[in-house]
Amino acid sequence: MAAIILQRHTLPARKQLFADFMLALVTLVWGSTFVLVKDMVEQVPPMMFLAARFAIGGVALAIITLVARRWRGLSMRELGWGIVIGVALWAGYSLQTLGLQKTTASNAGFITGLSVVLVPVLGLFILKHRPGIWTWSGVISATTGLALLSLRFEGGIRANSGDLLVLGCAVAFSIHILLISSAAQWCDPLRITTVQVLVAGLLNALTSLLFEGRIQGMSAEAWTAAAFLGLAATAAAFLIQVTVQRFTTASHTALIFTLEPVFAAIFGYWLDGDQLALTGWLGATLILAGMLVAELVPYVRRRRQAGARESAV
Repeated sequence: MAAIILQRHTLPARKQLFADFMLALVTLVWGSTFVLVKDMVEQVPPMMFLAARFAIGGVALAIITLVARRWRGLSMRELGWGIVIGVALWAGYSLQTLGLQKTTASNAGFITGLSVVLVPVLGLFILKHRPGIWTWSGVISATTGLALLSLRFEGGIRANSGDLLVLGCAVAFSIHILLISSAAQWCDPLRITTVQVLVAGLLNALTSLLFEGRIQGMSAEAWTAAAFLGLAATAAAFLIQVTVQRFTTASHTALIFTLEPVFAAIFGYWLDGDQLALTGWLGATLILAGMLVAELVPYVRRRRQAGARESAV
């Protein structure tokens, strides 16, 4: 659906703006699930819950791919890339889950968000893409906002043993974004999304067996939550990401994903009564400002340049 809508836009700037809007909607969905995930992992071992979530999402995508007769065109190249992307996705979630057991939620939130810095830096070496000045300005603003939103300065910031694991999570998520940015230019979005989600589900199940021991039963409530997360926040969300990321840059994607803690804070306040301190609101504002600077300023400049060229003709 996203690809069909994008075809109606003729200007690259509009395509990128629409793609970034769709990624922001994906981030909104992820941010809205924080309260639900928090409640579920108190009832179910986290790796096991992740395995159920990705298994449901992967099976749903596999059925859609089968009905749409898209498996026939699966190439070894797509299969290989899908597996690698799935490994990066699994590594991000697993390292974050393991790290959270040995560090604070505030440290984990900030370190995970550092992918906004890692993506443009790693992108220089992997994709040979040099972000512009407005993208870097947005990255600096968003990183400062993440620190104010995530870290608890009043209690003193301390390094914990789990911080290194969460940093590995940030690297994994950064690589995941960069791999999708590269593969999205040539792959079939449905096939490669299906492969990556199935691979992540399988690896999460193996990780659960390794670190959490014997598989336990889940309640109907937990299965319902896993089904919602598997279909909306996994299958649909990653399919949209792979479909639209070809029309934007990896740096823009990482910058947009910094909205996740902002949406999480908003839904936490709305659904769970969580309170956000003044520094948190300031941090959320800086994240939004960073995204708007990186998005709108270049867009307005390109539109003005296009208008000037048309006037000259």
